[in-house]
Amino acid sequence: MTTKSGRTRLAVLSASAALLALAGCAPQATSSQAGSSSSATTGSGSGAASAATCAKGALQTQTSGTLTIGTDNPAYDPWFQDNKPANGKGFESAVAYAVADRLGYAQGKVAWTTVPFDNAVTPGVKKFDFDINQVSVTDQRKQAVDFSSGYYDVRQAVVTLQGSKIAGATDVSALKGAKLGAQVGTTGLTVISNLVKPSAQPAVFETTDLAVAALKNHQVDAIVVDLPTAFYVTSVQVPTAKVVGQFAQDAAGTGGSEQFGLVLSKGSVLTSCVSQAVDSLRTDGTLDKIAKQWLPASDTAPVLK
Repeated sequence: MTTKSGRTRLAVLSASAALLALAGCAPQATSSQAGSSSSATTGSGSGAASAATCAKGALQTQTSGTLTIGTDNPAYDPWFQDNKPANGKGFESAVAYAVADRLGYAQGKVAWTTVPFDNAVTPGVKKFDFDINQVSVTDQRKQAVDFSSGYYDVRQAVVTLQGSKIAGATDVSALKGAKLGAQVGTTGLTVISNLVKPSAQPAVFETTDLAVAALKNHQVDAIVVDLPTAFYVTSVQVPTAKVVGQFAQDAAGTGGSEQFGLVLSKGSVLTSCVSQAVDSLRTDGTLDKIAKQWLPASDTAPVLK
């Protein structure tokens, strides 16, 4: 949202609902990452971490003995549940605790802090050890922050109201005449601008909730969000909406598969340690297991040509 996957505003209509149990096969969290290494996604200057610097439970964290994890508020389903990142429910909450465990920090040694999306990916001093917030790894963002190895392969999707003029669209060209919207700073907005190139200026929202409200109120024809969020919008927030389709991989022009990565301060001494933890979770199948538990299947949305 691209990852809250991010975000200029309209009227607010916040939806809070329990995550709908979604059946079928789940998406592969890291299927295209099998051959990748941490160096492919981390920021420069992080270097290789030794066993000593990655000593479990003894990292150079913001607070000694505690791992501080950042995310935005609200924290959306299906990435989190009930807007409570600390409860371990939802894909990203579960991933965060799995990474923390590999780093040697039990759940009781993890502290959460609220970090707006834009604050997480812009230069400056961070108040977290790592941030998890559907942040897509891009070259531009890597100039400001470090990223861990990717923990989820993601695609962007189009959501519209049933019966709208683009409800039956099967290709990207059919979207050009529509009024599209997305959260500011997200790869969804990048896809609209760089791939769809609509005739009307896209609407930009501060949060996903604001984008959803605009769709529901017919202020936009469609919104672009990451695929799991699209399924949540149509199943819980706006049942009269539908997923038109998903864009092909790398529709945002990231130079490869679009991935979510954990965000760290630029040059953080923790970057390699965190990447090692993510890599181990990928290798032993934990990331895929978490994805199957919390995320809908990606193969239920057609690819827009």
